[in-house]
Amino acid sequence: MRNILTIGSLVLALGIIAFLYQQLSNAEAALKVADQRFADCEIITFQLQNQLAQQQKQAGTGVAPRPKQ
Repeated sequence: MRNILTIGSLVLALGIIAFLYQQLSNAEAALKVADQRFADCEIITFQLQNQLAQQQKQAGTGVAPRPKQ
């Protein structure tokens, strides 16, 4: 009976380890995707800032024009 309890405990521990490993792998994959999206957002922001600066130069002012109300 004691051997069965020991084997059961080991199987349970292995199951928990496998579950936690799977969760960690999923979290790492999600983090990688989030990092890529963040990098993409930084690139887009930089491009938009450059575009805005060019538009301001073409308008002849250093300040963005205010929208008419």
